[in-house]
Amino acid sequence: MKKILIPTDFSKYADEAIEVGAQIAKKNNSEIVLIHMLELPTHMNDAISGETSIPEIMLFKRKAEETLKSIKNRPYLDGIAVTEVVRLDGAYKGINNYIKQNSDFDLIVMGSHGATGLNEILVGSNTEKVVRQSEVPVLVIKNKLENFKAANIIFASDFSNEIKKPFKKVIEFAKIFEAKLNLVMICTPNSFKSTSAARKIINEFVAEFDMPEYTFETYNESNIEKGIINYSNENNGDIIAFCTHGRTALNHFFTGSISEDLVNHSQKPVLTFRV
Repeated sequence: MKKILIPTDFSKYADEAIEVGAQIAKKNNSEIVLIHMLELPTHMNDAISGETSIPEIMLFKRKAEETLKSIKNRPYLDGIAVTEVVRLDGAYKGINNYIKQNSDFDLIVMGSHGATGLNEILVGSNTEKVVRQSEVPVLVIKNKLENFKAANIIFASDFSNEIKKPFKKVIEFAKIFEAKLNLVMICTPNSFKSTSAARKIINEFVAEFDMPEYTFETYNESNIEKGIINYSNENNGDIIAFCTHGRTALNHFFTGSISEDLVNHSQKPVLTFRV
């Protein structure tokens, strides 16, 4: 893992993500890019589009650059190559645009306080929107983790053919973190499979891969999100890994998006991979 992108809005949630990103970078001798998206008031955006320089823009930008430099000097980032970037753009759109322009990132680490209720349905958090769009795996941090562990990764899936491509990255991460993979198929009343049928599916699925240490189980629950969270808690999962189809907010409302629900509701770190 050579390069990690960590967006920050200078909140405590972003700081918690930076600390985890630093731990991962030290373990893997990775470079970190800290990026801040400077969302400007409408009249300032109009000034930029009209190629007009106004003092407020430079003031905000200089302040953001100074704050990033102060973060770079924190003790937990000692010995890590850190680059600071300030962009004048909207939060999640700017992050995804930057990723498309710089395709050499191996991981994005983001903090999130989640979203609930009407805000979750209509807007969602910026983190959720990045998860929905990013082609780069996203690790979402929900709490302060002074000693980040990834020894036990819970990977929940239906293990269909479309999951095979992103699953290669899941295996790569498990090997980087020297982690055990706990593969789980959540069976709900609407998607029930017998133990023998589930075992046949997983055996055929993993046969194509050079697997690290792993286990496989089925877990019965009323819905998939609840099943993943309960299984992870019962099996001491350090990270919940999941594949996302990148549904839009409207699709999320009608059909649901398990990865986004986990980002919003799980207290454990969630690692998402785009299908």
